Amino acid sequence: MISLRKRSLSRVFLIAACAFVVRWLTVSSPKSAADAQAHEIKEHNFIERARKDKSLNVQRHRFLQARMGRDEGDELMGDIIRNGATDYWERFQLPYILNKDTSSMDTQHVVGAIDQLLSLNGWVAALCPTLTRPFGQHKHDNAYDDLVREDHLYYVAIVIHSADHFLVDQLAVIVQMAKRLGTNNLFVSMLDYDSSDSTETLTDLCEAVLTLLGVPFRIRRVAGMTEDPAAAYYPLEEAHMRNLALEPLHELYKKRGIRFQRVIWLKGFTCPNDILETIKISFANEASMVCGMDWAEHNGFFIFSDRWRTRDIDGDQFRQSKSSSKAEAVPPRDRLGASRYAQHLPFQVFCCEAGTHVVDPEQSYYKGIAYRAGSDFHNLSRAEAVPTRDPDAPCLDSSQAWFCRDLWVRSARDAMDEVDQVNDHNKHNPLARRAAAPPPDVQVAPRDGILPGQAAGDGLRRQPNAAAAVDADANAGSDYDAMPEEEDGLSEESLPEPIHLSIPNSNFRPARILVNPRCPTTYAGVSHTQLALDLFGTGEGDSLQAGVGKYILEDWDGAPESFVCQEQRQTGGRKATKTQRRLGFSIHDELQR
Repeated sequence: MISLRKRSLSRVFLIAACAFVVRWLTVSSPKSAADAQAHEIKEHNFIERARKDKSLNVQRHRFLQARMGRDEGDELMGDIIRNGATDYWERFQLPYILNKDTSSMDTQHVVGAIDQLLSLNGWVAALCPTLTRPFGQHKHDNAYDDLVREDHLYYVAIVIHSADHFLVDQLAVIVQMAKRLGTNNLFVSMLDYDSSDSTETLTDLCEAVLTLLGVPFRIRRVAGMTEDPAAAYYPLEEAHMRNLALEPLHELYKKRGIRFQRVIWLKGFTCPNDILETIKISFANEASMVCGMDWAEHNGFFIFSDRWRTRDIDGDQFRQSKSSSKAEAVPPRDRLGASRYAQHLPFQVFCCEAGTHVVDPEQSYYKGIAYRAGSDFHNLSRAEAVPTRDPDAPCLDSSQAWFCRDLWVRSARDAMDEVDQVNDHNKHNPLARRAAAPPPDVQVAPRDGILPGQAAGDGLRRQPNAAAAVDADANAGSDYDAMPEEEDGLSEESLPEPIHLSIPNSNFRPARILVNPRCPTTYAGVSHTQLALDLFGTGEGDSLQAGVGKYILEDWDGAPESFVCQEQRQTGGRKATKTQRRLGFSIHDELQR
C-alpha cells in the first residue's frame, strides 16, 4: 500500500514537472502579425521549385509547425510560471550548456521524460503490447517493415470536443507511429472545437511534444458555430469540423505540391499496430476507406457504438452487436460479411466510420469530395411549426453518411470518365478502334451510363420493401454520439415500390469501403484488454495465422438499392433525437443531378 502511494506520488510529480516544461515552452508574449504569417504554409520559391522540394522537414520550414487560435491572454499565475521557468533555465540549464554539442543533452532529458510520461502504467496505451491479436500480430515486430520502406506520407487528423479523457493516449499513439514511419512522414492536424474541459492545456502538451520530436503539425482551436449548443445542428457542425481539420491537407497540396497517400482519422483510442494493419489493408485493397470497430461498455458488456454512421453492404444497421455475440448473431447481416467477420477478416460495407479509420485522399479529398450535411432541418429555436417532409426527402443523417454516398457516386463517375476517355481515344485511332470492335455475333449493351465490364456482384440487390415491419431489434446496440431514440420513433417508414428503377447500382463500379474488425476503438473507462479477449480469445491455436492473403477481397458488391436512414431532423446538438426510415438509393439518379 505504501509503495503504491509512493508510485502514485511519483507519477503526479512527473506530470507536474512535464507540465512545467510545457508551459515554459509554449507560453509566450502575444505574437505579432509578422510572426503569425511566418506559420502560414508558404508556396515554393524559385530554388525549391528547381529542386522539387516536397519534404515535411520542420527544421527547414518553420511553417510546418503551427498553433492557431490559442488564448494568449494573461493567466492568473502567468508571471509566477514565467519567473520560475526563467530561474530554472538560468540556474540549472544554462550553466551546463557550454556549446551547441552539449545542448542536445538537455533535449534528450526532455524526450526521456516524454517517453516516461506516455508509457505510464494506467494509460491505455501501455497495455497495447500485451494484447492478443489474431494472426500473431504481437509476435512479429517486423510485420509492418514494408510500410516503412514505402516512405509514404500520412496525414493524421483529430477533432476534439471536450475529450481530454483520451487525448494523452492519442498523443502516445502518434509518437509511436512517428517512431515507426518517420517524423518527416507524418503531418498532424489537431482541431479543438469549443472544448470546455482541460483540452486546451493538453494541446499545449501535444504542441511541446511534437515540436521536440520534429513532427509537423497544426493545432487549432475554434469557437462553436452557435452560442447555444442546444440550437446547433450536429451533422452541420460535424461537417464543418472535419473540413477545418483537412485544411492543411489542401494547402500543402495547392501551395507545395505535397500529396499524402493516406489520411488517418483518430477517434477514441486505438493501438498503433491496429492502425498500421488498417493502413496495410487499405493499400492491399486499393480501398477508398477502411474503418475499425467502435466499442463502448454498457452494463458490463461491450456494444458496437456507432450505428448512426455504419451500414453493412445491404444498407442495414449493425444490430445485436455485442463483442461476445455468437457467430450466428454477428453485426453484419449479409452472409459474406458475417462469415468474414467471424474470421476476424475485413469485410465490405456500404458505409462506416466506427472509430479510427483510414481514407485514401486520391479517391476522395483530392477529387473535391468534402464533408456536408442536409440543409432542410428544423431549427427548434424558431417558433415555427415542424415542417412535414416527403417520404423520399434526402436523409438528414451524419456527415460521414453523406461522405460514403459521395464516394459511391464518385467511384461510378470516375469509371464512366475512364470509359469516355477510352472511347475518345478509339474514335481518333483507327487501329485501336478496330481492335476494340466486338466480333459480329457479340451484342453490346447500349452505353447510357452502364459500364461494360464494370458489373459488381450478382446485381440481385433487395428492392425497397413496401411492407417493412417494425424490427424488434431496431434499438439494440448503442449510438455513442447521440442519445437513444424514443421507442415511438423507431418504426422504419418505407417507400412505395418505385415505378421506374433505372440502372441498378450493381452495374456501376463499387466504392471500396471496408471494416477491419481487428482494429477496435475504445474510450475512457473501457477495458481494452477484456474487449480484445471477447473479440479474439486467447489467440492459442489460431489456424488463420498463415492467412494474411485473406486481407484482400476478390469480389466487390455494388451499392444497395436502399438503406436504413437514421436521421436528425431537428437541431439539438449531438444529443438530438433521431428517427429511422428505409430510403432508396440510386447512383444513376445521383449522376443525373
